[in-house]
Parts: sequence; structure tokens; C-alpha cells
Amino acid sequence: MKHLKYLNKFLWKYKATLLLGLVFIVLTNIFAIYPAEFVRNALDSLIEKLNSQENENISLVLLKYGGLIVLFAILKGIFLYMTRQTIIVMSRKIEFDLKNEVFEVFDHYQKLSIGFYKINKTGDLMNRITEDITKVRMYLGPAIMYSINLSVLFSLVIYKMFAVSKILSIFVLFPLPLLAISVYFVSNRINKKSERVQAQLSTVTSISQESFSGIRIIKSFTNEENTLKVFFNSCKEYTSRQIELIKIEAMFIPLIITLIGISTVLTIYIGGLEVFNRKKKTGNIAEFII
Repeated sequence: MKHLKYLNKFLWKYKATLLLGLVFIVLTNIFAIYPAEFVRNALDSLIEKLNSQENENISLVLLKYGGLIVLFAILKGIFLYMTRQTIIVMSRKIEFDLKNEVFEVFDHYQKLSIGFYKINKTGDLMNRITEDITKVRMYLGPAIMYSINLSVLFSLVIYKMFAVSKILSIFVLFPLPLLAISVYFVSNRINKKSERVQAQLSTVTSISQESFSGIRIIKSFTNEENTLKVFFNSCKEYTSRQIELIKIEAMFIPLIITLIGISTVLTIYIGGLEVFNRKKKTGNIAEFII
């Protein structure tokens, strides 16, 4: 993370936009959480009215809570849009600033010795001022946005869960440490594979750039077929590394869904016992699942 400290000056430059985005994230998550409570109230009211045989007001109850769910979904969508319009747009502006700094890098490249270019590949140097800036933008935009969003959502959800039922909350959160450990190890493997992909992309870029730069020499020695073979093998290796990365990424979502499924099963089982013993209402089970 120490290498990313250099980027703090850009975050400070756009601090007002970032803070506004944080406000929008909080509002988005508030409007995302309350529909679960509306479902609980609607379900409990419906069961009470059915038990008391007051069928005439059932439609009004469903209409009221259904309308609130739709309203909050619309408000959540609006603030989610505003979140992206602040934080993601901020990351694009920082990308623009970084690309302006590339002019200084390009000027620096020209002042370096011939020995430097003998050691470093041309494609690798090109990646520094093209592809790598895009990866940096992903950190400054989506990574920051999703990290803040996750922190806010987690805090709000945990607070609401424990306010309704401490017992259910403990059982629901039981798979969480396992999930955290699993994500940690899978993420590490993804990072390592991603670095290998980026390194191979630099190699592909170098081969293509050097081939076109020295096309006269290649044609003079009729070396086109061999050059094509080298480029093809390099592309094949790049594809192979990409597939390795995709295979690990493919494990990510099923792993999360499985552990979430365990939480859902525990919620229904423990919650069902709580309802049977008259300690909780049926609506609480629906609320926790949502």
C-alpha cells in the first residue's frame, strides 16, 4: 500500500467530491435496508389480520408497504446514480491528471541512457504510461467506492440485525470468519495471477512494437515466419495466463453464495424454532433473509 501514497494528493484535490460521494453512499444504503423492515411489518400485519379474520383491510396493508418498498427502491437508485456520478467521475478526472503527468514521464524517458533501454523492455515501458494508469483508476474509483459502500452497509446491517434478534444475528454471522479467510486466500491468488497477466501483456506489447520498429531488418533476412511464431507463442501464453486468472475468479462467487446459503439455512432453522416458541414473529425470518 505504501506505493499508493503517491495518489493521496489526487484524493485531497478532489476531497469535496469524495465526501459528497460518501454522503450518497450512506443514503443509498439507508434506503436499501428499510425495505426488509417493510416486508417484516407487512407479513406480520397480514398474519394478524388473517388470524383475526379482518380481510377487508388486507389490500390496504399490502398496498401501503408495497408502495413504500417501491419508493425506497427508486430513492436508492437515484442516490446510487449520484454515487457513481461523484466517485467514478472523480476517478476519471484523476486518470486525466495522471495522463498529464505522463508527459513528464515521457520527457524523463528521453533523458535516460541507452543502457536503461537495453535492460528494460519497450513494451513494459509503454504499459507504464497506458495500461497501468487504467489499473490505477480502478483503485481510485470502483475500489474506493465499493470499499466505503461495504463498510457502511455492513455497519448498518449489523446494527439492524442485533436490534431485532441477538441470537439470530450470532447464527447468521457464524460463517463470516470462514468467508473472510476464504476471500483472503482467493484474493491473494487472484493478485498473483493478475500480475503474471500484466507481465505477459508487456511482453506481447514489446514483441509487436519491436517487430514493427525493425520491420526492414525482418524483411531483409526473410524472418517473417519466425517473428510471427514468436508473437503467436507470446499471445498463446497470455491467453493461458488469462484463463488461469479466470478459473480462480470463477471460484469467488460460488464460494460466497455457498457460505451465504449456510447463513440462510441457519436463519430459517433457528428462526423457525424461535417462532415456534413464540419468541419471534414470522416477519423477522423474512427480514433476516433479505
